[in-house]
Amino acid sequence: MAAVNGNAPKITLYTNHNCPYAHRAHIVIKELGLPYEEIIIDLTKPREPWYLEINPRGLVPSINFNGEIITESAIVSQFLADAYPSHLLPPSDSVDGALKRARINFFVDTWTTKAGSFWFKIALEESEEEKEKLSKELVSVVNKEIEPLLQDAAPFFGGSSKLTFAEAIIAPFIVRLFTFTKHGLLPNSVSDGLNRIPHFSKWAAEVIKHESVTYIWNEESAVEASKKKFASLKAKA
Repeated sequence: MAAVNGNAPKITLYTNHNCPYAHRAHIVIKELGLPYEEIIIDLTKPREPWYLEINPRGLVPSINFNGEIITESAIVSQFLADAYPSHLLPPSDSVDGALKRARINFFVDTWTTKAGSFWFKIALEESEEEKEKLSKELVSVVNKEIEPLLQDAAPFFGGSSKLTFAEAIIAPFIVRLFTFTKHGLLPNSVSDGLNRIPHFSKWAAEVIKHESVTYIWNEESAVEASKKKFASLKAKA
């Protein structure tokens, strides 16, 4: 188990198991074997004053790490991975380590900027025709931008046999893409199209069944919470 100067860190994770961003922190903590306690934040209600003192933005995840508050999912995940160098993310004290980190960062950035927002746009779209159009665009983007970056996946990014930081950051969205298709929140053409992309589909299949991804994942709860979220956003629009 990881430790700070020989002592286990005291981590309180403020989270919600239905939030894909909080899911990132759970994956990293699980992979690093860090002890932690969690406090569930109800995202369907206005944040209570005590939590706004911890994170004025009211978002999850946040962590209290040995008395220090750290917020924002990518930053929380990066901090933990940097504090405990592992198979997730190598240290940058060598050219090889820095290069591996650069490639992971490029992969994450490519997913985030090119493909990451499609599932949300599709889910909020009222027109079935437009849903199908966006679904085809998503599949096309993944095939063009993501597929080439997974050619050496074995089964995880960069030829790794273990989960990497790339999976930790992106996995929550991959599992939701396939789950939401199964439950009708996204068109079948999303999963059908993605499953026809050779390297991506093999990689995704390994990602979504990994214990560090699934241990807090409650499919039924996530689907119901997302249905309510999408309905609320559509009503406001």
